[in-house]
Amino acid sequence: MRPRLNLILLGVADIAKSTAFYEALGWPKARTSHAEFVKFDLGGVVLALQSRSHFAQDSNSAEVENHGFAGFALAYIAHSADEVGQVLADAERLGAQIVKPATANNWGIAGYFRDLDGHLFEVCYEDGWIFDEHDNLVV
Repeated sequence: MRPRLNLILLGVADIAKSTAFYEALGWPKARTSHAEFVKFDLGGVVLALQSRSHFAQDSNSAEVENHGFAGFALAYIAHSADEVGQVLADAERLGAQIVKPATANNWGIAGYFRDLDGHLFEVCYEDGWIFDEHDNLVV
């Protein structure tokens, strides 16, 4: 198996509503999307939205109605400390729940929000992250 993450799949309650949320954040929907499976190209990694019930059925998982902490978060690394607060504010304006506001920590600044379906996102900034000329994270 190649050491590469290609797709992040999120089970959502309302595909159209979630699609509108991510488009409003500025993420372009892929042309190959359709009503039951919407994709966003994140520069080499795809975020895909599918109904929560179809996702549960496809993965042979019991659908969980009560969302606890799943131990999973998607992370957005900002280019500046100010961008952390701006991204959190934009997400909140679009209906996300701020779990933790932009807060200084030992390595920079970070905050968390839950999207419309309770998926946890971290928005963080620290001086140590480096991006290449295509805005890909250099690890």
